[in-house]
Amino acid sequence: MKLIILDRDGVINQDSDAFIKAPDEWIAIPGSLQAIARLNQAGYQVVVATNQSGIARKLFDMATLNAIHQKMHTAAQQVGAEIDAVFFCPHIADDNCDCRKPKPGLLQEIARRYDTSLKGVHSVGDSLRDLQSGFVMGCVPHLVLTGKGQKTLEKGGLPPGTQIYPDLAAMVDKLLESPPAESQHDPVR
Repeated sequence: MKLIILDRDGVINQDSDAFIKAPDEWIAIPGSLQAIARLNQAGYQVVVATNQSGIARKLFDMATLNAIHQKMHTAAQQVGAEIDAVFFCPHIADDNCDCRKPKPGLLQEIARRYDTSLKGVHSVGDSLRDLQSGFVMGCVPHLVLTGKGQKTLEKGGLPPGTQIYPDLAAMVDKLLESPPAESQHDPVR
């Protein structure tokens, strides 16, 4: 099984420091949904792992989060893309849960659900915590410079072997053009 794990805000859709609180605030990053379609066509199951502390902050409720994700799924399907599943953490950092990235709980749940090791699975994010949660599970870390990605790059401290791309579309271009062994070791800046 070919699996890839994507963060949501800043990777698939525009990010907001004020949170994505309603379906009309969810706006796809140009080319991101088409990139997911190309991953699907290449045999990848695409899974989203996202922190959604807006729930604990009472900025939106589960029905609203479901509506946001329905908009994402519908927009993806309109370009021939399929997001297999969305895993999310509804907690704030002070809750000290295991599922809030950078902790690996969400990714552990993905590994259990798909009954697979995440070693060598590609994980794409725009923040250090996205990369860290995947890295401890053996994922190959990919930083996109959309969303918070440029600030993340400037702060440094990326996990060893992190590959850097302008956006998800560029990451997918590189992944699909390279044999698997090369794609895990060829950083692009």
